[in-house]
Amino acid sequence: MALEDLQAAPAPRLAPGPVPRHVAIIMDGNGRWAKNRGLSRLQGHAEGAKAVRTITTTARENGIAALTLYAFSMQNWQRPDEEVDHLMTLLFDYLDMERATILDNGIRLKALGQLERLPGNVRDRLRRLEQDSASNKAMVLSLALSYGGREEIVAACQAIARRVAAGEVAPGAIDEAMLEAFMFTKDLPPLDLIVRTSGEMRLSNFLLWQAAYAELVVTDVLWPDFGPSTFFDCIETYRRRERRFGLTGAQVQGP
Repeated sequence: MALEDLQAAPAPRLAPGPVPRHVAIIMDGNGRWAKNRGLSRLQGHAEGAKAVRTITTTARENGIAALTLYAFSMQNWQRPDEEVDHLMTLLFDYLDMERATILDNGIRLKALGQLERLPGNVRDRLRRLEQDSASNKAMVLSLALSYGGREEIVAACQAIARRVAAGEVAPGAIDEAMLEAFMFTKDLPPLDLIVRTSGEMRLSNFLLWQAAYAELVVTDVLWPDFGPSTFFDCIETYRRRERRFGLTGAQVQGP
């Protein structure tokens, strides 16, 4: 389907009810999707990019305040050079193709990760779209790029340690709120829901700090096949959960 067709077609609607404010997705299964069809991994990644477009539009139209997508991990740099180069090209093209959609739909783009490792042309295009969309309010789309949860926590600790060494912060003043202020996600709503596609039962170094009380939903659907209906199924599963945050069920339900 052409991009203009996706823009013109009304987004599918979720059944009435509460929606998570912040949803994060571990987009897994591009390679297996391609292998199952006798295609190359590069073709699988290209199909996965189309799913990004669909789910971003669906989330925005259904009241999700923040959508965070695990697009490229720190560990992904270890993949074959050809695959890494292709992924960087897809990212570069995505930032160009989706620019109008992001700006016209009030979406603010945000990048999370060690962005200095990205190729210069990708980094420049990413920063330009971040700047141009900075005042948009409809939804925040965060792309986790060159990202690792452990690495994020280490970087936050190092930043606080520098402030301690400079005499700006007393060690006893360090608490969860201070650490949170040094996370890449500091200006996003608390994470409500993590979705992982392809059936793998692990976080893969994604948003480890933020996941403390997030609900986890795993689907066997491979990312290129992850469309609105599967997305809605994941949200319906979230709606059925009782979020206790360490309390008992009776406390949450009240008198």
